[in-house]
Amino acid sequence: MSAGSLDTKTALSQHAGNICEVNIRVRYAETDQMGVVYHANHFIWFEVGRVEFLRQLGFSYREMEEKDGCCIAVVDARCRYKAPARYDDEITVRTRLKNVRDSLVHFGYELLRVSDGVLLAEGETTHIVTDSQMKVRAIPEKYMKVFQQAIGKD
Repeated sequence: MSAGSLDTKTALSQHAGNICEVNIRVRYAETDQMGVVYHANHFIWFEVGRVEFLRQLGFSYREMEEKDGCCIAVVDARCRYKAPARYDDEITVRTRLKNVRDSLVHFGYELLRVSDGVLLAEGETTHIVTDSQMKVRAIPEKYMKVFQQAIGKD
């Protein structure tokens, strides 16, 4: 797994149902010649956080795809780099659901160094909901209800 070692914390209950925290440890292979985490790895870590967030909500990407024919395709991804992460740093990936609409899901992320709490990066991804043929579709109601609860829109 290119996301280093992984430790999932149950953080949804600590943060009003809207945040998931996952800890990873930076592996040597994730760094560049300068000893700094290569920038593209931040997006991999965002995915790790997003997948764990869904699991903490009670379902998985795999379940959405296999049982409901529902895919969540990235249509926009952004990252603002604040400070470098280095080999063997322990990083918390903090993921939250920012918004959900009929066929759109928007996540926000923070990467923090555990040892000193420094914010390393902030990012967001926007996903469009599609069927297996990549045609836009509505989020199935059972997921929409959970997403709305997670952002406080009961």
